[in-house]
This record gives sequence, structure tokens and C-alpha cells, in this order.
Amino acid sequence: MKILLIWARNGEARLAMSAKTETQGDTATHRRDLLREIEAVMMVADEPQSVVTLASSLDAPVAEVKSALGELVADYNGEHEGPQRGFELREVGGGWRMYVREAYDQVVANAISQQQPAKLSPAALETLAVIAYKQPVTRGHVSAIRAVNVDSVIRTLLGRGLIQESHTDPETGAIFYITTDVLLQELGVESLDALPPLSPLLDDGAEGFHDAE
Repeated sequence: MKILLIWARNGEARLAMSAKTETQGDTATHRRDLLREIEAVMMVADEPQSVVTLASSLDAPVAEVKSALGELVADYNGEHEGPQRGFELREVGGGWRMYVREAYDQVVANAISQQQPAKLSPAALETLAVIAYKQPVTRGHVSAIRAVNVDSVIRTLLGRGLIQESHTDPETGAIFYITTDVLLQELGVESLDALPPLSPLLDDGAEGFHDAE
């Protein structure tokens, strides 16, 4: 009876240890899943994502998301066992976003320039015109003026080097865009002041693009 009791206690100890190991395994799996989910969101995010926004969309505690972001930053920077990546996760304007490392900007520009079509689509030209005359302007403002989503068009214009990010609103995290010298070269003008006024180009005689209400 005494031996059976000792065996039972040992059995309980082993059972408790097994349960503890299983819990640790579940925690590690949850952590890996969270890292992958954040990474997936960051790959398609066009605007900086705040920790609170990520936590809400991923249904995860804010503290866990913040910790996971730090782990991803270290991983991409090569602080773990792996090599440094060609991209980085950077905090900008109160949010997080993926960026190409500065050292590889030219490599990416060269790759995109070889893939780009000869002409811009009408949608891209319209979006470029809004940015040229309203700059600096946010993606949301351009969308409001054109009454359509301009996310893909903005990416195209960035890839062509016709526009660039100017600055980020410290409160909202919204990115402002401006045109580049590449556009001036393509247009054959020395400055934006050489652009024709909009009034003669509009049928209704309006003075330009009006801010959306």
C-alpha cells in the first residue's frame, strides 16, 4: 500500500510536469503564430500600423503585440541567429511599417525600372496630377478628391520614382506625398512653377482641385 502511494505520488508529479510542458508548448506555438500574423499584416500595410490597431485586428493583448514587434525588429536586424534582412520594421509616426533598407534602395529602383510599362494608366496620370497640384498631400486626401481607392496607383507612382514620401503626420501617422525631380525631367520643366494653371484646362472654369468635404 505504501509503495502504491509513493508510485501514485510520482505519477502525479509526472502528470503535472507533462501538463506544464504542454502549456509551454502551447505558449510557444501561440507566439510563433502571432509573429507570423503581424508579419503578414505588415507585408501589405500601406500606412504605419499602431500597436493598438494591430492588437485589435489580431485579437491579441497590446503587451504581446508590442513584444512581438520588438522580436521581429531584432530578427530582421540579424540580432538572432539568422542574417540581417534586406528590409526592416520601423516605427514611424506612432505606427509600424516595413521598409526596404536604405542600402538596397537603388537595387529595388533598378529592378522596378526594368519591369515598369512604358506608359502610365489614365488612373495613374490623374492621381499624379492631383499630387502635383496639391502636394504635400496624403493618400486619403487624394482618394477623397478622385472618389476612388488609389492604393495601387500610389505604389506604382512610388515605384516609378515620380513621387516620394515627404513626411508623416505625428498624430495620425498619415504619410504625405510630393513629386520628385524625375517628374520634372519627364515633363521637361525646371520647377513646379512651370506647370500650367488648371483653370484653362477645366471645362467648368474651376480654379483647381477642391478639397473634399
